[in-house]
This record gives sequence, C-alpha cells and structure tokens, in this order.
Amino acid sequence: MIRFPRFLLIPLMGGALALGGLSACETTKRGFPEMSSPNNDPEGLSRRQLEATSKQVAVVVDEKVRYLVPKDELAAAFTRQFADGTSINKTIIRKVQETPKDKAIYYLVGLGLRDGMFRSMALPLKSSTDKSLYLSSNAPRYIITSVGCTFCFFNFERNEIVGSSCEENSGGSRCDLTVEENNSFFARR
Repeated sequence: MIRFPRFLLIPLMGGALALGGLSACETTKRGFPEMSSPNNDPEGLSRRQLEATSKQVAVVVDEKVRYLVPKDELAAAFTRQFADGTSINKTIIRKVQETPKDKAIYYLVGLGLRDGMFRSMALPLKSSTDKSLYLSSNAPRYIITSVGCTFCFFNFERNEIVGSSCEENSGGSRCDLTVEENNSFFARR
C-alpha cells in the first residue's frame, strides 16, 4: 500500500476541490439587467412626484371617467372625512371646464345627508399627462351644508369653486360653503 505523507495530501485535496468547483461554475457571461438612467423628462418626473404624494382614484379614457377605487369605498371615505354623522350615498367625479380652451379640472364629489339635511363635499383632483386622476392629501375640501334646501350646487368661476347655491329659492333656505385646507380622505396604513 502506498502511503502519502499527510503534508502532501492536504494540498492535493485542495487542488482537486478547486478544479471541481471551477467545472461547476457557469462560464457564460451574464450582466446585470440594464436599467435606464433617470431621464430628465419633466412630464415623467411630475407624474412620479404626483404618485408619491397622492392616490390615483380614476383615469379618463375616451372622455369618460373610469374609477380605479370602487364607489362604495369612496363613499365610506367621504363619510369618515365628514366625521359628524353625515352619510354619503352618492359619489361622482365631475369635469369642470369653463371654455374649451381651458384645462379641465376634475372634482371628486360626495353627496349625502346629515339629520335629513343635504351635505356635500368636493375635492379637486390632480391630473397627469396620461389622464390619470389623483387625490392629494393637501387638496382642499369644499363642504356644503344646507339649511332648508333639498339640494345645493357648487358655483364655479374659472374652473374653481367660488360659492354655492340652493336648488329652490324659497325664503330662508340657503347653502353654506366652507373650505378646509387639507384632507385625510385616504387613511394611512
């Protein structure tokens, strides 16, 4: 029987392991997936910033609004935003455009009742170049509380809400408009 001295056996085993390990390695060249460098496209940058600070609620396709957040979820968020017992039973997204030359502004509107009196809230939506509609947490809230009116309207000037009016002009009926600076419409998780 041939005996190898132990000091020779250890380097031989290490060499065999290294050769065995090399044969198991893949020899084809693979690179990292290419990532495009951030471009300086102002539209893409503004859309990414909008997505970071807002929640997309809808998209406009062929001049029609397609909701991405279900209407019942929007109604529940309006009810939570009022936080005074107002129950919202209808939500809509309304396009406001004074003239065809003006940029259209979209408002998310909730309609409901509190103690049998009409209540409404409108939140302006921001639109991106791909016609997505976003609600920002720093968007103002326009709130209507009726006194004796069965229905109140928001009044617009240059696509902005400037007041409210009562559906019928009976004595003593009015619609009170208040404006709050921000909203907590979508609860943070």
